[in-house]
Amino acid sequence: MANPNVKVQYNQIFINNNFVNSASGKTFNTINPANKKIIINVSEGDKEDIDLAVKAARAAFQPSSEWRTMDASARGKLIYKLSELIDEHKNYLANLESLDNGKPFGDSLLDIAVSVSTLQYYAGFADKIHGKTIPADGPFFSFTKPQPIGVVGQIIPWNYPIMMLAWKWGPALAAGCTVVLKPAEQTPLTALYIAALTKEAGFPDGVINVVPGYGPTAGKAIASHPDINKVAFTGSTEVGKLIMEEAAKSNLKRVSLELGGKSPLVIFNDFDVDEAASIAHDAVFANMGQNCCAGSRTFVQDGIYDEFVKKAAKLASLKKVGDPFNSDTQIGPLIDENQYNKVLSMIESGKKEGAKVEAGGSKVGDTGYFVYSTVFSNVTDDMRIAREEIFGPVQQIIKFKTLDEVIKRANETKYGLAAGVLTKDISTALKYMENVDAGSVWINCYDVVNTQCPFGGFKQSGQGRELGEDGLNEYLEIKTVSIKK
Repeated sequence: MANPNVKVQYNQIFINNNFVNSASGKTFNTINPANKKIIINVSEGDKEDIDLAVKAARAAFQPSSEWRTMDASARGKLIYKLSELIDEHKNYLANLESLDNGKPFGDSLLDIAVSVSTLQYYAGFADKIHGKTIPADGPFFSFTKPQPIGVVGQIIPWNYPIMMLAWKWGPALAAGCTVVLKPAEQTPLTALYIAALTKEAGFPDGVINVVPGYGPTAGKAIASHPDINKVAFTGSTEVGKLIMEEAAKSNLKRVSLELGGKSPLVIFNDFDVDEAASIAHDAVFANMGQNCCAGSRTFVQDGIYDEFVKKAAKLASLKKVGDPFNSDTQIGPLIDENQYNKVLSMIESGKKEGAKVEAGGSKVGDTGYFVYSTVFSNVTDDMRIAREEIFGPVQQIIKFKTLDEVIKRANETKYGLAAGVLTKDISTALKYMENVDAGSVWINCYDVVNTQCPFGGFKQSGQGRELGEDGLNEYLEIKTVSIKK
């Protein structure tokens, strides 16, 4: 049941299976975005705390440690046990997530279900990581042996706090790595609670560490730490560049990045307009538009453009905005004041540059960081709202005429995370799929992200992949062994 008065149980740093205060004694506020009130003060990790967490993770990764000598199948059972505990505590966790993040309670429950299945998928993978025998030239027997990359620093965003934790922990733990996680400063509470569950599940000391804090301090300390072997980051392209720079300067640690997007969803005249409007609506407005692969550039062919705009506007105007703990709420607040002001600024830029507001276009009261679901028509490619990632509930509807034209326009962006196409013509769909620059392409659907399938971007939307076997490989080093016969 939804409970806005949920009590926070953990607000300290989690290192070596213990909750401790930050070395500096500093704390920061985590805010409820629905009412702008302080939920609780959280221990603020800094470089010294990251050093302590890395030291614990490094000790847990020593060759003779309990974690390193554990059977791979036993490692999988621990991950599975954690998934079961998260499922057992899903009601509490969903309340905590909605309190800290602002997403509707039902959405939080759905995120947890996905997170549980992600951990279970990788639990099953733990004892199925194996190398190859290779018929190498000469009198040699050669084979490969995959090994865990080592101590991993992971920095996750605020839009899907529990899900991003699962995406990061699942493959890292299955591979046999140890982890230092920095949750987003806006949403640290569920990561700290799940940290307590890892201890209950039986993970050895130092395998999992959680250090809340800010990007320029704790995040930078992870990216630049000489005893961290890999950093995995999900967030903005701008911060991803900084992480790559720090990683290169420190020890050339491995880096995987899942970054921003300005993803195109292309709709052709032959597709049912009602279904298209519904798919496009969900593509943009899911999670209050705070979704890296949101289909925020809606390209609609000229034959159905006007009809589509009317239907899109109606869907957005019917979207129920409000308290995330109310059962009829469909869209909650934006995460914080910075994001709220950015989205409102982008909406104003759209108005000034000549786009037409078909729905929404303003804030909702002053109690929390609420913005009406907004639809713009008459959008051109040179407008800010068509070029920059908004990360909010704002849809840009752009007219096009031909397939070749829309492929070119879809690719005129620095991003390449995702793309979609709605058409009944398989040749059109396949040509678009083949030529669009995107790590995921959805045909007659959108935002279909499955644990079994790799997810990641082209161009400045990142490098590396998450989920599936490809996501697991990001946490492995390949050792080649040759034996003279």
